[in-house]
Amino acid sequence: MLLAVTALAQSDYPNKPVKIIVPFPAGGTSDVMGRLVAEELTKTLKQPFIVENVGGAGGVIGTDKAAKATPDGYTLIQTGVGQNAVAHGLDAHVKYNTLTDFIHISQVHSGPNVLVVHPSTPFQTLKDLVDYAKANPGKLDYGYTPASSGHMAMELFKQTAHVFLTGIPYRGGGPLMTDALGGTIKIIFINQDAALQHVKAGKLRALAVTSAKRNPLYPDVPTIAESGYKGFEAISWSGISLPKGTPKAIVDKLDAAMQQVLASSVVRQRLESTGFVVPPVGAKHYTEYVKTEMERWTKVIKTAGIKME
Repeated sequence: MLLAVTALAQSDYPNKPVKIIVPFPAGGTSDVMGRLVAEELTKTLKQPFIVENVGGAGGVIGTDKAAKATPDGYTLIQTGVGQNAVAHGLDAHVKYNTLTDFIHISQVHSGPNVLVVHPSTPFQTLKDLVDYAKANPGKLDYGYTPASSGHMAMELFKQTAHVFLTGIPYRGGGPLMTDALGGTIKIIFINQDAALQHVKAGKLRALAVTSAKRNPLYPDVPTIAESGYKGFEAISWSGISLPKGTPKAIVDKLDAAMQQVLASSVVRQRLESTGFVVPPVGAKHYTEYVKTEMERWTKVIKTAGIKME
């Protein structure tokens, strides 16, 4: 009898509202992506998908909460580069294991960071900045939010270009951007959507993007790879995952629903209009991608000797 009831519950899933934990405060890129997914899954599966923001510790607190949730399909988690790749390199004692505690359903977005400088600096190209940094090691300051994709982009760039810059940590992207616009901090890597309006207004100068190809919203800004650092790529990304143990029938239904969502012309237009790339869909791709990103950023972190702050 219990098996029959369980099978029925899975076959008519979802039959009540579903929670998506976004492990960051409202208002940022992660929150925007989480709400986009919630809105589209609500349309596709005919039940409310509701975002719950659980911020703290660079996404680790909310992700840990999701790992411990009942694996019945009614709690989803927004996974991403910081909390599911970078965190494992920074903290060997993080309470969850991204590869064993979650079922990764689908990547949702990817997008580059942009290396921007305050217009008061003399740097017009990436070469200008590198030449100055090599001639004046440690004299250039940059700002960063610890464990963010921008932080990792800078660490990878310093290793790749063999330059030494002095990092100044910030508690969040808001204060970091305020100081960058004011000229207190002269150099940052920041998500392309956050930088765009300020670059267009001339308040920041874009020197390079971190994607393998140029971003359509920054057509005149070269990639770091084409600026002399072949193979350089550092991407911000997010996706949707489930607690390990979620029944296969529910996993399959959500996998199919996410593929439908990301095939939607409306979703693709919303992502592409802000400079994001619609990634390959499906659980197999996302699972492999998360594993690759964990390995890559752990190596960067160990090479740089970065510690928890």
